Amino acid sequence: MSSLSSLPQDARPTALRASAETQAAMLPALLARAEHLAGAVLLGDHGRRRAGMGDDFWQYRPAQPGDSRRLIDHRRSAMGDTQFVREREWQIAQSVMLWVDQGASMRFSSASDVPEKADRARVLALAIAILLVRGGERVGLTGTTLPPRRGNAQILRLAEMFTKDAEEDYAPPEHRAMIPSARAVFISDFMGDVAEVKLALTKAADRGVRGVLLHVLDPSEEEFPFSGRTIFESVGGTISHETLKANDLRTRYLDRLAARKEELQHLCTVTGWQYGQHHTNMSAQSALLWLYSALDTGGFR
Repeated sequence: MSSLSSLPQDARPTALRASAETQAAMLPALLARAEHLAGAVLLGDHGRRRAGMGDDFWQYRPAQPGDSRRLIDHRRSAMGDTQFVREREWQIAQSVMLWVDQGASMRFSSASDVPEKADRARVLALAIAILLVRGGERVGLTGTTLPPRRGNAQILRLAEMFTKDAEEDYAPPEHRAMIPSARAVFISDFMGDVAEVKLALTKAADRGVRGVLLHVLDPSEEEFPFSGRTIFESVGGTISHETLKANDLRTRYLDRLAARKEELQHLCTVTGWQYGQHHTNMSAQSALLWLYSALDTGGFR
């Protein structure tokens, strides 16, 4: 991909306009697919729907030993022989910060009927954002470009940000401006320098941030179905390797991939994060359900 800075001065406005129009055209489709995917997931009692500090009525429950007498709802209790406590809804919104890999390696797909890793990652990130915002949470991006906020306008901002590609083959995780005790979701193929992932998760853990790391791979990257003369080239075009016997590389590649997965799993374990895998030929709904559940069981509730 050519950078705008390398173009002649008089060609830059045209290139900028074409880029902007391309991104704008992607927004409606991305939003529609994310909304459809989010709609397939039952919100249930995720997020703010729990008892705690707040003003809105949530539910009545029978009084228990240790409950303060001032919590008793005398009007409801007068309707029978049981004393009831009036519980209010928890209203301290959680901040959730997203990082979606925009690097060139994510724009890979091995077949026409398999989505690009970037496409799947963006749809999943936007769908989980929709679910979280509907649950009363604040959602934004890691870094300083889009702080966590509520509302549909924030969903539009996120969708716009997700249509922008990075030029480098492997984009490092953004770990600046982590909000203490927030939650985070990182989605990537994690094919780049694992030291950058370690740095990001370590800094997050130091600030009490826990989260979910979703490892997205194309099925061919998992299986390595290559043999004979093959040219391997990065999507960004910066790396190229030709071999006459690709099948001879299979065992070494799969061993390195297994080692990368193990390293990411260990990193998540020691920092209090959750690690999951997703292949782009599999159901996006199953991945979203896993993300939703992982946030819940990762200390969200």
